[in-house]
Amino acid sequence: MTITNKKSFLLYFVIIIFSIVVVNVLFRNIFFRLDLTANKMYSLSDSSKLVVDKIDDLLTLKVYFSDDLPDKYGNNRRYLQDILEEYEAFSHGNIHFEFYKPEDSENLASEAQKYGIQPVQLQVVENDKLEIKKVYMGMVFIYEDQREIIPVIQTTTGLEYDITTKIKKLVDTQKRTLAVAKFEGQVMTNDNITQLLRQSYNVKDIKLDTEIPNDISLLLVNGVEDSVSENEISNLKQFVAKGGNLFVTQSKIKADLQTLRGSVIQSNFFDVLGEFGLAIDENVILDKQCGQVTVSQNVGIFRMNSAVDYPFFPLIQNFGDHLIVDGLEQIRILFPSSIVIDNSIIADSVNDVIDANITPLFYTSDKSATMSGYYNLSYEPKTNPVIQNLNEKGKAVAVLAAVETSTSTWLSQIVLVADSKFLSDDGGGSIQENSVFVMNTVDYLMGDSDLIALRSREITTRPLEAIDDELKSKLKWMNILLPSLLIISLGFFILRKESNRAKILGEIYEQK
Repeated sequence: MTITNKKSFLLYFVIIIFSIVVVNVLFRNIFFRLDLTANKMYSLSDSSKLVVDKIDDLLTLKVYFSDDLPDKYGNNRRYLQDILEEYEAFSHGNIHFEFYKPEDSENLASEAQKYGIQPVQLQVVENDKLEIKKVYMGMVFIYEDQREIIPVIQTTTGLEYDITTKIKKLVDTQKRTLAVAKFEGQVMTNDNITQLLRQSYNVKDIKLDTEIPNDISLLLVNGVEDSVSENEISNLKQFVAKGGNLFVTQSKIKADLQTLRGSVIQSNFFDVLGEFGLAIDENVILDKQCGQVTVSQNVGIFRMNSAVDYPFFPLIQNFGDHLIVDGLEQIRILFPSSIVIDNSIIADSVNDVIDANITPLFYTSDKSATMSGYYNLSYEPKTNPVIQNLNEKGKAVAVLAAVETSTSTWLSQIVLVADSKFLSDDGGGSIQENSVFVMNTVDYLMGDSDLIALRSREITTRPLEAIDDELKSKLKWMNILLPSLLIISLGFFILRKESNRAKILGEIYEQK
């Protein structure tokens, strides 16, 4: 359009304003963000969107966040505001949030503390001085007559998971129930895992010598070390026959770190697992890709503590193709035994098991070995020759079994991890990396998979891929030789260039 006079200019201006208004009206409910990160860390996940869709009333988020914070915490505030805008955009008007600065008002500070958000102390530099400053970095969720809080937001890692979990807790008013099962005489502590599970479920401790209540959908069974009574076995089988699910952590070898010896666990519980199509080999697995233990060693005249690789603590980075382990990067297990992957292993059973489909969940690395017969748990290759031959293919150490019985219309599911202390506080239950797998497994077996994908993508462990010794040697010599060859080549190039220049100058002077 050519602007020739004042009238045409006004018409042009009105058209532009009208176009802007129309575009804003059309796109005000359309939210789009281009996120190029590997796991889409800066955009709302599908899991969060599914939880947000369940909100059917106004959810108010009050964010008490101080201003003028150091760079790290200032970035946290900006990230929080960005992600809350996404929650609001996908909530269809059911989520409203607002930021408050409690340091500007005693009433706001008092209100934040009433909700359970206390100030924290940070070291900040102001006017070229290092000072201690009280700041607020928390938020409260208000939904109907319920409240949830995140008292301190110190990092963006896992923040979306925390927010979505709080929203899910408010929206899902009916908590389902699971139980930690104990056989007679069994002594174990799993407070870490129980506390984690109670954020989403009702958790009970039950003894298997009585009938399992009907409101329990999942049983956690951890580390049987002796035979169990026929009554306990009967109750366990009846639970599975009624469609109940099991999360079992059980190996074949009991380890003693004081004597560095292992012994075979003798129990009729393995016969029960066999009836469900699950068989555990009588061995313990070693893996070159492993965790470490702290040992006391002589260094000259001194005795010092140092960390050494311990192949009996495999570091799992090889996962199967299943939702439970999708996106996981690393799990630690202790003294595992190998699980037999054979869908035909189904014994005659009072439960009339007619099918058991086995799906591997994770394996040790392809630098593994198994020890059987005599169990020497020493970490020193000179006293433990098995450590010198870690060259076998990976062993399955966790599986999912879908069990079908003729007495039930339900399909029971059993997850077996071949580590007797995987859920215990003195074993895998104290390892932070394992908690994601535990929660994913429980969610899956409870039929609630909303948070599985989100939980997995919040993992920040980024282990380097292992390379073999031959490749390491090649890379080492390339690093040594390649720079020298490049420098020598550059020297020859410069020398040739100078020689050509000298030759040209010599020809010029000869002509003169």
